[in-house]
Amino acid sequence: MRAAPFDYSVYDDGLLAAAVLAVDPAAIGGVVLRASAGPRRDRWLADLRQFVAAGTPVLRLPLHVGDGRLFGGLDLPASLRLGKPVVERGILAHASGGILLLAMAERLSPALAARLCAVLDFGEVALERDGFAMRMPTRFGVVALDEGASEEEYPPAALLDRLAIHLDLAGFEPSSRTDRHDLSAHVSVARTLLPAVVASDSLTEAFCGAAMAFGIASLRPTLLGLRVAKIAAALAGRTEVAETDAALAGRLVLAPRATMVPTDAEADSQEAQPEQSAAQQGLDRPHTENAVDVPDAPLDDRIIAAIAAAIPAGLLGLLSSPDPAVSKAQTSGRAGALHKSRLRGRPAGVRRGEPQGGARLNVVETLRAAAPYQSLRRREAAVSGRHGATFVQVRREDFHVTRFKQRGETTTIFVVDASGSSALNRLAEAKGAVELLLADCYIRRDSVALIAFRNRSAELLLPPTRSLVRAKRGLAGLPGGGGTPLASAIEAAVALAESVRRKGNTPTIVLLTDGRANIARDGEPGRPRAEADALLAARQARAAQLRILFIDTSPRPQELAHRLAGAMGATYLALPFADAAGVSAVVRQIASRSP
Repeated sequence: MRAAPFDYSVYDDGLLAAAVLAVDPAAIGGVVLRASAGPRRDRWLADLRQFVAAGTPVLRLPLHVGDGRLFGGLDLPASLRLGKPVVERGILAHASGGILLLAMAERLSPALAARLCAVLDFGEVALERDGFAMRMPTRFGVVALDEGASEEEYPPAALLDRLAIHLDLAGFEPSSRTDRHDLSAHVSVARTLLPAVVASDSLTEAFCGAAMAFGIASLRPTLLGLRVAKIAAALAGRTEVAETDAALAGRLVLAPRATMVPTDAEADSQEAQPEQSAAQQGLDRPHTENAVDVPDAPLDDRIIAAIAAAIPAGLLGLLSSPDPAVSKAQTSGRAGALHKSRLRGRPAGVRRGEPQGGARLNVVETLRAAAPYQSLRRREAAVSGRHGATFVQVRREDFHVTRFKQRGETTTIFVVDASGSSALNRLAEAKGAVELLLADCYIRRDSVALIAFRNRSAELLLPPTRSLVRAKRGLAGLPGGGGTPLASAIEAAVALAESVRRKGNTPTIVLLTDGRANIARDGEPGRPRAEADALLAARQARAAQLRILFIDTSPRPQELAHRLAGAMGATYLALPFADAAGVSAVVRQIASRSP
């Protein structure tokens, strides 16, 4: 089977991503489309609708869709009308063979993402609710519309791993090409040609090596990338994947997931072209460039160079930093844990129960539970002579109430070493960091507390507060000097964190110290006992399962400080040259991590 040759390189990667998805949506999982609502996104979605086959379902999935609408279940109106259970198919079953548009994917809950991923993995909807147990085959692709306002807002990682193409439309302008109809015709041909396309062993090995070189740990992107390469070959009218097809797949699938720079390949490219590396040469080229010209390099190096050319210069610099994981960490702001609530918050499903204690009756789910038994109840009413019974009979066992979930506050507890060994170095920075965080907390409605320790004990100088005036007043008179009662400080921080947690809020402890404990728990001096007590308190803090950031404020990182951080399960960070802004930024990064 052959098709007319076609040069797709004249189109930009954004348009090619839509064409690749339209050929076989289910095979590649889908596309993560990062763009706010506007002409770019509307143009891309219009192109996608033009490329898909006639009659292909393109359905939109609302963010807070219920289980019944999503997976299917009891058709309430039909069941009440006929007096017997009637099953309706959900959105996921109706989307079979088509594309599902997932609105506001960055706000998708982990639970809903997990169920959606299970449907993508097994290709079927397992319906086990409302007295039904059945399985409905369904295969579809997902377009996750990521409208995150910042880099820290993104869809759940499980869903991102299953969607092949990650596309940020910020780097693309709506294409002005008028020959989209020509590309649409080749998409139709590619659907027929795709089953015959194969990839050679050498190219498959080179593509897998490229994924490893860019630090992509999951195997799914590699497999999905090879499928994208086969679709690209089918678009070009080929039955065997070529290097240009692999380069396109690398740009669309691997480049957005890169976590490191392949130093070995970069060095080889520099030898081939001494003036610039292959990645640097490709940064100023348009996205339609298929590969960087390194003709004498091995196949895997050429693919790596083509992928690196698609990574923005700023991101390349970020990946080259010593600790990219810290720089890409989420910031706080909405870091408070979710709590169940009966009265307010976002709806989180329903449960069987009576509307007591402020719980709200869910009328639809109550009627849904009562619908299958209407025929039986009417017969019972007729036998008992209750001819005046209502048309719909609802009993106590049918009652369902709405469950809610509510996000609590985040309380950042600063534990500052004000002893003689630390006060001169870090006291001013801690004061500045607290004030900077308070400015953020005013917007997020979060709280900050301050514990200082010196001499023989730890003292709570600032209870949890959002008041900037109160914070400045408490910080102004913070003294320095004396011994280092580190064990007492850790115990005081854990006690305050437990108090915050009991109120339904999420505590984060930030400990700024050089770790040189010299005052024991009972207030007596002695470095050996003080260090032993500090390690014991650190283990107790770990048992409390708290989020803790240990900032080593000594001029040189201390081994004891590192051991203490490990004992309490804290994130260790040595900041010998930190200022207030640096400490504040690190705290915002760590606050959203799970303990």
